[in-house]
Amino acid sequence: MTLLYVALGTVFGLVLSRSGAADYNFIQSMFLFTSFQLYGIIGTAVVVTLTGLLVLKKYGRTITGKPIAIDLKPLNRGNVAGGLLFGVGWSMAGMCPGPIVVNIGEGKLYAIAALAGALTGAALLGALYPKLQRPFHLPKM
Repeated sequence: MTLLYVALGTVFGLVLSRSGAADYNFIQSMFLFTSFQLYGIIGTAVVVTLTGLLVLKKYGRTITGKPIAIDLKPLNRGNVAGGLLFGVGWSMAGMCPGPIVVNIGEGKLYAIAALAGALTGAALLGALYPKLQRPFHLPKM
């Protein structure tokens, strides 16, 4: 199964790379509203994912035959704050987690700084989570 995940991740990375969706200028043009192509790519991904989830819910089993249950995640203040923080970081770095790895794979050394920032942010969240739980109504870990 691990090989399947590696293969799917590789295909995903190739699609991001070849479509230009991992390119800094391409992403910046989306956030500056000078190009709308990436919005189309994201919209297509949402439609494909929604279709896949609806099929999974209808048949109730994974490819391996295991039962599946898709629970709705609770909304809280942390969703809004985290979404805003993620969006600002994505806009500034021109990369979210997938494109960070793609850019490193393409040999773009500046992506290492984005990876360091993402890992630092994740570590900070882990360290501060207990203090953020109450004011942001976050679930217990």
